[in-house]
Amino acid sequence: MTERLTFKEMCAKFDVTPRTLRYYEYIELLQPEREGRSRFYGPKESARMTLILRGRKFGIKLEEMRQWLLIYEKEGTQAQMRAFLDMADNQLANLHEQRAQLDEAIEELSALRAETASNLD
Repeated sequence: MTERLTFKEMCAKFDVTPRTLRYYEYIELLQPEREGRSRFYGPKESARMTLILRGRKFGIKLEEMRQWLLIYEKEGTQAQMRAFLDMADNQLANLHEQRAQLDEAIEELSALRAETASNLD
């Protein structure tokens, strides 16, 4: 029997708020089965949610994730993996740039703090 999670179970399993889950549905990242007013999430939606949250952890924009997930549906696994490599390369470059900016800010703030501390003595 296929695992089907309710809306509440899906929120609990992935530790997301109901608002977040509804938003992911609204922007078409997730498409649960509907029975009346109830929503049910199968293995496909659970797998997609895992990928979405992993992408968020790495700083990938939701629209990029949506486009990437669509590639699988339209073109298959190989095309999706190639697209992932491009997406990962771009995000790695962004993260390296952010790290450089953080390192620079840390150096500047440390120097300013040291200068201020020396003026107190």
